[in-house]
Amino acid sequence: MSLLQVENLSQSFGGLKVLDGISFSLEAGQKVGLIGPNGAGKTTLLNVLSGLQPFQRGRIHFVGHEITRMPACGRVSLGLARSFQMNTLFPNLNLLTNVLLAIQGTKTVRFQMLRPLTAYRDNLARAQELLELMDLWDKRDCLIANLSHGEQRQVEILLTLASQPKLIMLDEPNAGLSSAETTALIEIIRNLGEDITVFFSAHDMDLVFALAERVMVLYYGQIIAQGNPKEIRSDSKVMQIYLGTGGEHA
Repeated sequence: MSLLQVENLSQSFGGLKVLDGISFSLEAGQKVGLIGPNGAGKTTLLNVLSGLQPFQRGRIHFVGHEITRMPACGRVSLGLARSFQMNTLFPNLNLLTNVLLAIQGTKTVRFQMLRPLTAYRDNLARAQELLELMDLWDKRDCLIANLSHGEQRQVEILLTLASQPKLIMLDEPNAGLSSAETTALIEIIRNLGEDITVFFSAHDMDLVFALAERVMVLYYGQIIAQGNPKEIRSDSKVMQIYLGTGGEHA
């Protein structure tokens, strides 16, 4: 059974169809890239799937549950996590505190404000595990504001792992990163483990073709092609519309 199933998903703003009858599925452990020109509907699709934005028609199933009308917090509890193009961190708190707060936010145990964060030993152990995964444990006491942009993007992805998700959705994960930082990010995502499915949108074709096992192409709210990177590279319609052979650039 598919991890995520999307059926006939549609959303309009005024008379503009942003998503137009989209259907697809994601299998467990896949890394799937979503590409398309600006305005194609990529971010809207991620917002709808994560429960942050309503839609007009369609159904969504995740890990065997229908989540069509489920709020975002319910989807997180089932194992669906999301990052954003812009950092959503607490810049004046240190790195460890940001991670601990994200972990505590996934727990049902009531948080005591007057109790030190380090008193929550399970949370601290999990925070250390995540920071070591990103090779950031040595910077745990640094303020977020003092970390490089590349490190902050790594932290954004790290925080999506706090809830131990089955699916993480990343919106332009390498936005603003250098070539070297993007290479490091690709390795991090590759090494997340086979039990985590990754669905990400990107304009950077080097990132997409290096990371994705399957690529979906969104154009004017519709999926016009999907397949492995080699198939997408050679698809004449994609080349004309998206990849720049006489068509529109992203």
